[in-house]
Amino acid sequence: MAEPIVSGATAVPPPPGAPSFSYLAVFYNCPLVAAVLAFAIAQSIKVLTTWYKENRWDAKQLVGSGGMPSSHSATVTALAVAVGLQEGFASSLFATAAVFASVVMYDAFGVRLHAGKQAEVLNQIVYELPSEHPLAETRPLRELLGHTPQQVFAGGVLGFAVATFTAMIAGLGS
Repeated sequence: MAEPIVSGATAVPPPPGAPSFSYLAVFYNCPLVAAVLAFAIAQSIKVLTTWYKENRWDAKQLVGSGGMPSSHSATVTALAVAVGLQEGFASSLFATAAVFASVVMYDAFGVRLHAGKQAEVLNQIVYELPSEHPLAETRPLRELLGHTPQQVFAGGVLGFAVATFTAMIAGLGS
Protein backbone atom coordinates (compact mmCIF):
# COMPACT_ATOMS: atom_id res chain seq x y z
CA MET A 1 0.00 0.00 0.00
CA ALA A 2 1.22 3.50 -0.78
CA GLU A 3 2.27 5.79 2.04
CA PRO A 4 0.03 8.80 2.76
CA ILE A 5 1.22 12.14 1.44
CA VAL A 6 1.95 14.62 4.22
CA SER A 7 0.71 18.11 3.43
CA GLY A 8 1.41 20.64 6.14
CA ALA A 9 0.14 19.18 9.42
CA THR A 10 -2.40 16.73 7.97
CA ALA A 11 -1.80 13.50 6.11
CA VAL A 12 -3.57 13.17 2.80
CA PRO A 13 -4.13 9.63 1.51
CA PRO A 14 -2.72 8.85 -1.93
CA PRO A 15 -5.15 9.03 -4.83
CA PRO A 16 -6.99 5.79 -5.67
CA GLY A 17 -4.98 3.56 -7.97
CA ALA A 18 -1.69 5.34 -7.18
CA PRO A 19 1.24 2.96 -7.51
CA SER A 20 3.21 2.09 -4.42
CA PHE A 21 6.88 3.08 -4.23
CA SER A 22 9.19 1.17 -6.53
CA TYR A 23 12.81 1.63 -7.50
CA LEU A 24 11.85 0.39 -10.96
CA ALA A 25 9.73 3.51 -11.51
CA VAL A 26 12.89 5.34 -12.60
CA PHE A 27 12.85 3.28 -15.81
CA TYR A 28 9.44 4.80 -16.67
CA ASN A 29 10.70 8.37 -16.33
CA CYS A 30 10.80 9.30 -20.00
CA PRO A 31 12.93 12.49 -19.67
CA LEU A 32 15.50 10.67 -17.55
CA VAL A 33 15.62 7.64 -19.86
CA ALA A 34 15.94 9.90 -22.93
CA ALA A 35 18.79 11.91 -21.38
CA VAL A 36 20.76 8.86 -20.25
CA LEU A 37 20.20 7.10 -23.58
CA ALA A 38 21.32 10.18 -25.56
CA PHE A 39 24.48 10.41 -23.44
CA ALA A 40 25.26 6.71 -23.92
CA ILE A 41 24.72 6.88 -27.69
CA ALA A 42 26.86 10.02 -28.07
CA GLN A 43 29.72 8.51 -26.07
CA SER A 44 29.45 5.24 -28.02
CA ILE A 45 29.64 7.16 -31.31
CA LYS A 46 32.92 8.69 -30.10
CA VAL A 47 34.37 5.22 -29.48
CA LEU A 48 33.27 4.03 -32.93
CA THR A 49 34.61 7.20 -34.57
CA THR A 50 38.00 6.73 -32.91
CA TRP A 51 38.08 3.10 -34.06
CA TYR A 52 37.17 4.10 -37.62
CA LYS A 53 39.64 7.01 -37.87
CA GLU A 54 42.58 5.61 -35.91
CA ASN A 55 41.92 1.86 -36.19
CA ARG A 56 42.11 1.41 -32.40
CA TRP A 57 39.64 0.99 -29.56
CA ASP A 58 39.74 3.75 -26.95
CA ALA A 59 37.50 2.93 -23.99
CA LYS A 60 38.40 6.31 -22.41
CA GLN A 61 36.09 7.87 -25.01
CA LEU A 62 33.13 6.36 -23.10
CA VAL A 63 33.66 8.82 -20.27
CA GLY A 64 35.80 11.55 -21.84
CA SER A 65 34.68 15.02 -22.80
CA GLY A 66 35.08 16.74 -26.14
CA GLY A 67 34.72 15.25 -29.58
CA MET A 68 31.90 14.56 -32.02
CA PRO A 69 29.05 14.63 -31.13
CA SER A 70 28.77 16.60 -27.92
CA SER A 71 27.33 14.26 -25.31
CA HIS A 72 26.59 17.25 -23.08
CA SER A 73 24.42 18.75 -25.82
CA ALA A 74 22.77 15.42 -26.60
CA THR A 75 21.94 14.85 -22.93
CA VAL A 76 20.43 18.25 -22.15
CA THR A 77 18.58 18.49 -25.47
CA ALA A 78 17.04 15.04 -24.94
CA LEU A 79 16.05 16.07 -21.42
CA ALA A 80 14.46 19.35 -22.53
CA VAL A 81 12.58 17.84 -25.49
CA ALA A 82 11.31 14.88 -23.45
CA VAL A 83 10.13 17.25 -20.69
CA GLY A 84 8.39 19.36 -23.33
CA LEU A 85 6.67 16.33 -24.83
CA GLN A 86 5.62 15.04 -21.40
CA GLU A 87 4.70 18.24 -19.57
CA GLY A 88 3.93 20.51 -22.52
CA PHE A 89 6.09 23.09 -24.22
CA ALA A 90 4.26 25.89 -22.39
CA SER A 91 5.12 24.48 -18.94
CA SER A 92 7.53 26.12 -16.55
CA LEU A 93 9.35 22.79 -16.24
CA PHE A 94 10.11 22.82 -19.98
CA ALA A 95 11.26 26.46 -19.72
CA THR A 96 13.66 25.46 -16.95
CA ALA A 97 15.01 22.50 -18.94
CA ALA A 98 15.37 24.62 -22.10
CA VAL A 99 17.32 27.37 -20.31
CA PHE A 100 19.50 24.73 -18.63
CA ALA A 101 20.19 23.14 -22.04
CA SER A 102 21.05 26.52 -23.56
CA VAL A 103 23.54 27.33 -20.80
CA VAL A 104 25.23 23.91 -21.04
CA MET A 105 25.46 24.09 -24.84
CA TYR A 106 26.83 27.64 -24.79
CA ASP A 107 29.39 26.60 -22.18
CA ALA A 108 30.43 23.57 -24.27
CA PHE A 109 31.50 25.63 -27.29
CA GLY A 110 32.40 28.80 -25.44
CA VAL A 111 34.16 28.59 -22.11
CA ARG A 112 35.22 24.92 -22.24
CA LEU A 113 36.49 25.15 -25.83
CA HIS A 114 38.70 28.13 -24.97
CA ALA A 115 39.90 26.49 -21.74
CA GLY A 116 41.05 23.55 -23.87
CA LYS A 117 42.93 25.87 -26.23
CA GLN A 118 44.61 27.56 -23.26
CA ALA A 119 45.60 24.14 -21.89
CA GLU A 120 47.19 23.35 -25.26
CA VAL A 121 49.31 26.53 -25.13
CA LEU A 122 50.31 25.94 -21.50
CA ASN A 123 51.31 22.36 -22.26
CA GLN A 124 53.53 23.57 -25.11
CA ILE A 125 55.19 26.12 -22.80
CA VAL A 126 55.85 23.45 -20.14
CA TYR A 127 57.19 21.08 -22.81
CA GLU A 128 59.76 23.67 -23.88
CA LEU A 129 61.04 24.32 -20.33
CA PRO A 130 64.55 23.15 -19.50
CA SER A 131 64.61 19.79 -17.67
CA GLU A 132 65.94 21.42 -14.46
CA HIS A 133 62.91 23.74 -14.19
CA PRO A 134 60.56 22.76 -11.32
CA LEU A 135 57.53 22.64 -13.66
CA ALA A 136 59.24 20.58 -16.37
CA GLU A 137 57.95 17.29 -14.94
CA THR A 138 54.34 18.38 -14.36
CA ARG A 139 51.59 16.27 -15.86
CA PRO A 140 50.07 17.80 -19.01
CA LEU A 141 46.69 19.50 -18.77
CA ARG A 142 43.72 17.96 -20.56
CA GLU A 143 43.26 19.75 -23.87
CA LEU A 144 40.08 18.20 -25.23
CA LEU A 145 37.50 19.88 -23.00
CA GLY A 146 35.05 21.68 -25.22
CA HIS A 147 33.31 21.38 -28.55
CA THR A 148 33.12 23.17 -31.85
CA PRO A 149 29.71 24.62 -32.79
CA GLN A 150 29.26 21.71 -35.25
CA GLN A 151 29.82 19.15 -32.48
CA VAL A 152 27.32 20.94 -30.24
CA PHE A 153 24.78 21.09 -33.09
CA ALA A 154 25.24 17.38 -33.85
CA GLY A 155 24.73 16.57 -30.17
CA GLY A 156 21.55 18.65 -30.14
CA VAL A 157 20.19 16.84 -33.21
CA LEU A 158 21.03 13.48 -31.62
CA GLY A 159 19.33 14.50 -28.37
CA PHE A 160 16.22 15.65 -30.22
CA ALA A 161 16.02 12.38 -32.14
CA VAL A 162 16.53 10.22 -29.03
CA ALA A 163 13.92 12.17 -27.03
CA THR A 164 11.39 11.92 -29.87
CA PHE A 165 12.01 8.18 -30.25
CA THR A 166 11.85 7.60 -26.48
CA ALA A 167 8.60 9.56 -26.21
CA MET A 168 7.09 7.55 -29.06
CA ILE A 169 8.01 4.29 -27.31
CA ALA A 170 6.60 5.61 -24.02
CA GLY A 171 3.39 6.73 -25.72
CA LEU A 172 3.80 10.44 -25.00
CA GLY A 173 2.39 13.07 -27.31
CA SER A 174 -0.32 10.76 -28.66
